[in-house]
Amino acid sequence: MESVRVDVWLWAVRIYKTRSAATEACRGGHVKVNGHSIKAATSVKVGDKVEAMLDRQRILEVVALIDKRVGAPIAAACLVDHSPPPPPRERFVPVFVRERGTGRPTKRERRDLDRLRGA
Repeated sequence: MESVRVDVWLWAVRIYKTRSAATEACRGGHVKVNGHSIKAATSVKVGDKVEAMLDRQRILEVVALIDKRVGAPIAAACLVDHSPPPPPRERFVPVFVRERGTGRPTKRERRDLDRLRGA
């Protein structure tokens, strides 16, 4: 096997959960091969650079061709990821925490809450 459809390869290496999602991404212009927007039926070969836009940009180099969905360790061996690191997640820090079971806030506590929330 010297080439595989790009949507099949993206699905097989577990970039997209379904093949139809990979096909839709190709149709929507979210996938590029060697810098060019492509159709889902475009073939990829070993050494091609595939750019896929999911929640962030993924830049992948094709190392091995597969056309069936395989286990994650085998799929990871079929590509080299040149993507920039994902942005750090913002942690939600609760500003005011009430103990469970303490009942409704008093008028004073409610005013303090409003002051903290900026209302």
